[in-house]
Amino acid sequence: MQPSQLKPEYFSSYPPLGREVAVREIDLLRQLPLSFVPLLLREIIAYDWHFPPERHEVEAQFVYMRGLSEPQLQDAMNQFAALRLSPEMERVDWINSPLDFSEKLSAELWATGQISAFRAAAVDLLNRVRMAVPPVPPKIPRRVLVVLGEGVDQNSYRLFRKLRSEGTYFSRVNPQDGLRSLMDYMQARAEEHPDSLAHWYVDGGRSLRSPAAGIEVLAYSEIEPLRSRVAAIMRGQLVQGQGSEARRTGLARLGPADFGLDISGANAVVDRFKISVLTEGSGTQFFSTTFVQWSVRELLRRAQPSTVLARFAPRMTESSMNAALAGDAQPSALDPQGALIDADMAAYYTWINLMRLTGASEAAFLAWFENHNEALVVSPALPRGSQSDRQVTIRELLENLG
Repeated sequence: MQPSQLKPEYFSSYPPLGREVAVREIDLLRQLPLSFVPLLLREIIAYDWHFPPERHEVEAQFVYMRGLSEPQLQDAMNQFAALRLSPEMERVDWINSPLDFSEKLSAELWATGQISAFRAAAVDLLNRVRMAVPPVPPKIPRRVLVVLGEGVDQNSYRLFRKLRSEGTYFSRVNPQDGLRSLMDYMQARAEEHPDSLAHWYVDGGRSLRSPAAGIEVLAYSEIEPLRSRVAAIMRGQLVQGQGSEARRTGLARLGPADFGLDISGANAVVDRFKISVLTEGSGTQFFSTTFVQWSVRELLRRAQPSTVLARFAPRMTESSMNAALAGDAQPSALDPQGALIDADMAAYYTWINLMRLTGASEAAFLAWFENHNEALVVSPALPRGSQSDRQVTIRELLENLG
């Protein structure tokens, strides 16, 4: 089947918002090549569970293409149309299973040596769309707060070594009420700017306090039932002898309904995100540090929030992970020092991901060694590559963020 044969009733199985988009844009979809339409449908079929910035990206493609004349649209799609696809690709149910099509397309493009041409076409189109419809700038400057080192009493590891050149290192931080100050700061921003899905608290253990209105909470210990279910599925895949690609595909197909969650409820977007963190991230099911790092990475990439507070907790040792994957019920051995080193690198990657977003020049970042006197702040208000030895509280550091 070719896109030119699309009919509105073909989208009857799509969730409500995605179906509305597909039917509304069906005339445009009919004009696009087979090598591209299913990739767009992959985003549309998940539209109901997308964060607002992701929905904007989908809509931006339609806004861009609707603004083109017929020759201009053909030019924009020329690189995709030039790709040679086998007749078998037309027989894939790319309307209802665009993920299947995407995986088969990737394999075919690799096998036929066309993957580079496909990537070039995708990058070119993305650049055209972003030029025509720029990403939405943040309503307020973004703030990301990272807390690491819970459970570590003595430390000889040099923290923030990769971040020191980007901001100001503070060596005499008063840790008293530090966590409370961070929580209060996040709550104040959520109350002053109460946008949906704009303020997030991610914890590698249990949340420090009951979530306030306007703050989404994602805590490693509190989603134990979901983690256990995903781990059980992974063990089943290994027992069945599934390869890594088959296991990844199987996990990617899981959604809230597979875990007894309401796919149409008020928390559908957040629930879908929780599932994606556990099924798409490697190690998120067992390592709390990986769970926090991946969650924050995906939040910045997908939700592009105004405020993120990420707190790392001790993770299990690698040997404990092997036992957990095998289904061994023995108690986990925790490694606070190893978690500190993991979290230090994760803080650096978090800052990099923050800098990739719109409004990066006004964004600010704080990392603090929990209950200790070391912190690092990257802010337009502070010099880069500097060190301060004056006594300072967490609350005072937050004032430098703005």
